[in-house]
Amino acid sequence: MDSSILEFYRNKKVLITGHTGFKGSWMCKLLIEAGADVTGYALEPPTDPSLFEMCGLASRMDSVTGDIRDLQHLKKVFEEAKPEIVIHMAAQPIVRDSYKEPVYTYEVNVMGTVNILECVRLSDSVKSFLNVTTDKVYLNREWAWGYRENEELNGYDPYSNSKSCSELVTSSYKNSFFGEKDIAISTARAGNVIGGGDFANDRIIPDCIRAVAENREIVVRNPYSVRPYEHVLEPIAVYLMIAKEQYENKEKYEGNYNVGPDETDCWTTGDLVTLFCEKWNAVTGSNITWKNEHDGGPHEANFLKLDCSKLKSTFGWKPRWNVETTMEKIVEWSVVYLDGGDVAECMRKQIMDFIGLGKL
Repeated sequence: MDSSILEFYRNKKVLITGHTGFKGSWMCKLLIEAGADVTGYALEPPTDPSLFEMCGLASRMDSVTGDIRDLQHLKKVFEEAKPEIVIHMAAQPIVRDSYKEPVYTYEVNVMGTVNILECVRLSDSVKSFLNVTTDKVYLNREWAWGYRENEELNGYDPYSNSKSCSELVTSSYKNSFFGEKDIAISTARAGNVIGGGDFANDRIIPDCIRAVAENREIVVRNPYSVRPYEHVLEPIAVYLMIAKEQYENKEKYEGNYNVGPDETDCWTTGDLVTLFCEKWNAVTGSNITWKNEHDGGPHEANFLKLDCSKLKSTFGWKPRWNVETTMEKIVEWSVVYLDGGDVAECMRKQIMDFIGLGKL
């Protein structure tokens, strides 16, 4: 991410849904550092501890507590904030939770998308809208090559399927209401995002951090599943890039984009945890290990890759940090956190490091 993108966001009015979550907190931190006028709309932080709260972000932005299913409240926030750019990240994001609460998952992920697009449709200020979905929107055929943006959308589990529906809702609204309007509409389908400050349940890196905090062996339930892993700053930088470029040139840049790492950073869960243990033990002098303990849980895809050729060819983009560097950043942040250090300052330094490595 180069300075021109940061400069673009200075004083821009940006509304982010789901801002109290893991990715939302990093997004807010980056935009605040860039000098944007940020409004967030989300439920209370979804985890305890909460990255959003420990970084004190609420005091540096307009943080609104609200349910994405509440259309009237959302409309009121739009009327007051008058955003120019909207990035939609509010979701029920956990595959396993979607099996436990499928109705809630569909309400949030599908009707939440309807509600945010309805507010964009009625707005006279929005020029750029980005819906953040997931790599799991595709009909997973368990094949060895990456899915492209024109592949069939039909996620298997309620979470993945609800995100497929969110993509279709976005496409319908775009075709039905935004053809003649000067509002650019895009979606971004991101791979598995990891980084410091994720405390969600049923995610591998948070599971690792919880294990080292309790000085116990890490439990891995499916060590052979393959996923595209990337540092949280990678997709956030891409979201901001897409939102900026389509703000300035709707016809050229709006569309659907895969957002993932290079092929070399599609790792098995077991190899990822092995790397975590190596990096953690090297920094801390510990002897953390992991064990394979499949728990017979619900269906999850075993093999999933993204083809990001469109993103690369359209914007000249390439990933910044590989998985090894990403894991070093995770260990750095987590050591600061567990030692009671200044995690907000650690985030700021990592953002500056990411930006300083060259152009996006």
